[in-house]
Parts: sequence; structure tokens; C-alpha cells
Amino acid sequence: MKISKPRKRVLFLIVAFLTVFALVANFFVFLGLTGADIRSQFSRLPLPGLPLKPWHSDEKVEGPYEPRDAHPISQLMAEADRVWATYENSRSTTFRQTVGKYRRKYGRHPPPGFDKWYQFARAKRVHNIDDFDQIMDDLRPFWAVDPKVLRNLAANMWRNDKDGVAGIHIRDHKVAKENNKSWRSETLITLINKIVKYLPDMDIAMNRLDQPRVVVPWEDMQAHLQKELETRMIPPMTNPDFTTGLDNLLNLTSEEEPTHKEDPEWFPAHGKQYMDTAKLACPPESRARNSELAKAEVEDVEARYKTRLGGIITNFNLSSDLCTVGPEIQDQHGLLYSGSTVIPTKRLVPIFSECKVNVNSDILFPANMYWKHDERYDYDQKHDNLDWEHKEDSIIWRGVTSGGTQTVDNWQRMHRQRLVKILNATEMADQAVRILTEQPEKQGEFENFRQFHPSDFAANHTDVGFTGTMSCVPDCKFYDNVYTIKPTAPFPEQFKHKFLVDVDGHSFSGRWHAFLESKSLGIKSTIFREWHDSRLFAWRHFVPMDNRYDDVYSILTYFLGVGTPPNQQVAGRQEDAYVMEHQAEGKRLANQGREWAKKVLRRDDIEIYMFRLLLEYGRIMDDNRDRIGYSGDGGELDKYDGVTHTDELAH
Repeated sequence: MKISKPRKRVLFLIVAFLTVFALVANFFVFLGLTGADIRSQFSRLPLPGLPLKPWHSDEKVEGPYEPRDAHPISQLMAEADRVWATYENSRSTTFRQTVGKYRRKYGRHPPPGFDKWYQFARAKRVHNIDDFDQIMDDLRPFWAVDPKVLRNLAANMWRNDKDGVAGIHIRDHKVAKENNKSWRSETLITLINKIVKYLPDMDIAMNRLDQPRVVVPWEDMQAHLQKELETRMIPPMTNPDFTTGLDNLLNLTSEEEPTHKEDPEWFPAHGKQYMDTAKLACPPESRARNSELAKAEVEDVEARYKTRLGGIITNFNLSSDLCTVGPEIQDQHGLLYSGSTVIPTKRLVPIFSECKVNVNSDILFPANMYWKHDERYDYDQKHDNLDWEHKEDSIIWRGVTSGGTQTVDNWQRMHRQRLVKILNATEMADQAVRILTEQPEKQGEFENFRQFHPSDFAANHTDVGFTGTMSCVPDCKFYDNVYTIKPTAPFPEQFKHKFLVDVDGHSFSGRWHAFLESKSLGIKSTIFREWHDSRLFAWRHFVPMDNRYDDVYSILTYFLGVGTPPNQQVAGRQEDAYVMEHQAEGKRLANQGREWAKKVLRRDDIEIYMFRLLLEYGRIMDDNRDRIGYSGDGGELDKYDGVTHTDELAH
């Protein structure tokens, strides 16, 4: 039978389509892409006349939280959603945009290798290509120091073992040597090896101690920052490569001390009041340095970072700013009262540390415990199989008595000991604390209630305790009649509880990432800053808590509820406080924190951060740092980004 021409054309189009589809499918299979990857790649195909679809445009975003009442936590959750939405909507979606934003924000060209880093980050599904301000803030003051001096310091700070510094030395795109090694430096090297092929020759000085090192006096730091501003420039052309053959790098052949070795000026401060050193890095008009301001009413100071109702944290950064809260907490935190491994310097030296307090000038890098696989700190979903509704209505904490050097006279001032006390039913038997209560005449409105006796509540809803003692002088026998040592609680046990409280030890807590990844809700109290802080939003991804823990019962009674509703109370009977439970809000925060951690706290994100950090670090160590960098407009990656000419016109 003869086939008509229209039917021939239809048959031809069908065959052609199937052939093209088969070729494309085989191409993606060859690349090893999954079905989800293939759908993602098809969605990225540019269509002329239509705006560019960002690589993260398929993300599902929950609608903004709508408060059910006027409780401060409800209001703070709504505000956090608004702040987070602004953050989300400001992300660059192309290399052109990323480069442009970099120059506008930092007043410089990006460093050499920035295009390679961008593609590396994109290939690993970076969530926000712009959020690396922590790196830039850490490195800013070093623009005021001669690169030769910086290289001399980085090459030689490891030499005195007692100074607690390891040396990592990169040559010819390999980690060529490690000096004064420790488990921390060995772990960091495994991370650096992931990106070392992109890096110039450099020496890295890494802090081996738990606690941060650099406290530059405020006046000196202001001079450094002013000089950095004065050196900003965007020349029309730059050398796209790092300088080779620089002097003052460590001689790996002999390792003999150089003729001139810069002195990092370390000094021991073990067991001393840390604020005596830390306050030097605060402004003269701050409470830490101005004795008259330090006498101000505590409630007036707290109003800057806490609500007057319930004492709920409104500004998490300010709540750990030692220039602001130092006078209140200097006798209530182990590092501040009696730090055990404190060897600081007032000189600006390039040392990499896992954490720092706000007055420190250490260069932050992702903590080794987040990178190293350790069952004590790694999250495993198979150990967290209970949904929110099936978890226990309780808060759990386990740990040892770390945090500072303890004696029979000072142990009660340590932060972990205070946490265990305030959440212990027996210890709180005759104590009263402040929480909020709903006003009897105004449903959904709240007022302070200062006579809440938390012992019964703690007996039903808390599970805290020490699993061992340490860091005592001369020994820890004085704890024998104080604490009943509890068995350890591995993550599978902790994840049975709805609330996971995380506080400092000697320094930061390595459990935090796992807590955020879990189906439980993380409650965080800390004085330390870490690499990831700018990408975590209090009251959207976690619950912030004051370093004095005076808000812990306000927090717990909000989520779990307490008391009898006013309209159900017996007439004439004196009732305690009433707060309706907010389980839905707790579940929402836990889910948001969990989903967010899977986007921004992955091992891939640690690689991306470290790659960018070492590119920026490599530049400040370069004698030609003002004349090297990426000076293009980003257009060479238009095809990579799927940008068409029409897209660019639309933007």
C-alpha cells in the first residue's frame, strides 16, 4: 500500500525524534548521570526568549511561617523567615553575576583560579555561590602586612613544639611536607588533597590547640582595616596566575632556620581570665573596656540582643559578642574564667583555627571533626528513624567536664556544670526561674512569670548528665559527691529525644552538624564562631540560647507547653503559668534545619569553602597580590551557565 506524503512526514518526524532521544539518553548514560540528573540537565537547556532558569530553581521552599500568637518565639520565627527569604533571593546564578557582585562588594578582582573554583563549586551543587564573607572578613587585615612577612611567619611558626602550631607545606600542587603533625593537621591534609592541584606553593600554619590564638588590639586592627581599604583597586588587566618562585617559603631540603625569623610573639595565659586579653580587641567605648558602661543595668544591655519578655535571644551574634556580654559571662564560661590551653598573641599572624571568639583574628577553616569520619560525630540516618511525633518530649545532653581548668573552688563557674545544674530536677527543687505565661484577659498575649518552679517540669522533660570527669587540678575527686556519672548516650539514643542541646567544651562542639542533620531540634549556646555561621539562621534552622541558660525554660515551655488554659482553671485556685504547646513549630524548625544542613553543610560544601579560602589566602601571600587575579567579565562561562544573548539582555 502506498503511504501518503503527510503520513511519510509524520513517520519521519517520529523516527527522527526517537533517534535524537536515544543519542541524548546514551550520552547522559555515558556520563554516569541518574534519571534525576537527566531531568535536571534537560531543565537547564536554554530557550531563546525565556529568562535563564537558575541551577537551584527546582528547590522546594516551604511557605513563610504565620504566627499563631504573640509569643516572642513565634514572632522571631516569622522574622527569621523574612530574613532568610531575602538571603535566598539575592543569590547569583551565573559566573557573570558572581564576578560582578565580588567586585562591588570587595573592591577587587577575584583571585587567580576563580573560574576553576566557580566550576568546581557549581559541579558540587553549591547552594549560595556568594556566601563566603567569613573568608573575606578573616583575610581583610592581612592586606596591611607585607607578604614577605606573612610567608616568613607561615613557614616557621611550627618550629617550637610548645607553641602548638603545625606546618603544612604545598609545593608543585602536592602536600610536600608536614611539620609538628597532629591528628588535626593529618585530617586537614586529606581535605587539602582534594583541591591541591589548583593551588600555588604555600605554607600553612595550623593551630593544634583547642582554643583560638590571635587577639589584635582594637587600635591596631582599625589601622590594618583602613590600609586594606586604601589598597583596593580594580585595574583593567591583571595577571591570571599566581607568582612562582617566591622567597621566604620554607626550605624543604634543609629546614634550617632562616637568617631572620619573624617572632609570632606567643605568650602563655593558661588558667587566667581571658577577658583581660580579649578586651584589648574591643572598641574603647565598649562595655568590656569602659568601666562606667560595664556598670549599666543588665536588663538595658540585654535589650540589645534579648526580648524583655522571657529573655529570648533576638540577635545570636551579639549574644556572644564579648565586647558586649563579656562582663556578664566572664565568670560563667570555662574559656573566659580558666582556659586550659590558651597561648595567644597580640600580633596579627596568619594561623588557621577551627573556631574563634568574636575578638580573635585567626583564619577560620572547617573543623576537622566535621570532615573526619568518626561515629561519635557523624550523622547516620539509620540511627534516626523516629519522626517528630514519636520522639520523647524531652531535652538531652551528655558530655564530660571539659571547658576549662577546674578546681574544688571554681568548678561551679564552668558552663557545662551550670547546664547540668539548671536542667536537673533535684538541683532546681527550691529554685524559681522566669518563663512566659499567657495573660488571663488576653488570649495569645504574654507576660513575664518570675516564680516558675521548674523541678517537676525538669523531672518529666530533661535528661542531662556527665559521662566522665577531666581537666581538674590536682584531680577530679571533688566531683565524687557531686555528680552521679551517667552512661554515654550515642547518637541513636539521643535522637529519640525532640530537643538536642549543644554547648561548648574546651572550644566549639563537633556534634553540631549531626544535630542539625537529625530529625530533632537543635538548641545552641556558644561563644565561638565557625566557618558556617553566616549560612545558619537562628529561629529558622535552630534555636539560639543565652550563654547563661536563663532562657532555657522559656524555650522548653514554648514548645512543650505548661499549665492549664485560663478558661479551664478552677475559680479561686491559684494557678501556675500557662503556655500552650507549639509542637508544630518545633517540628517545622527541626525539618527546616535538617533540610538546610543537607544543602549547605555537606562534605562537598567543606571542599568548596576550603578551595576558595586557599585561593584567597594564596593571593594575600603573593608579592604581586595587587596585580594578579581574574579580570574578565565572566562571559567565557556563559555556555557553561546556559546563558543566551537574550538572557543577558533580560538581566
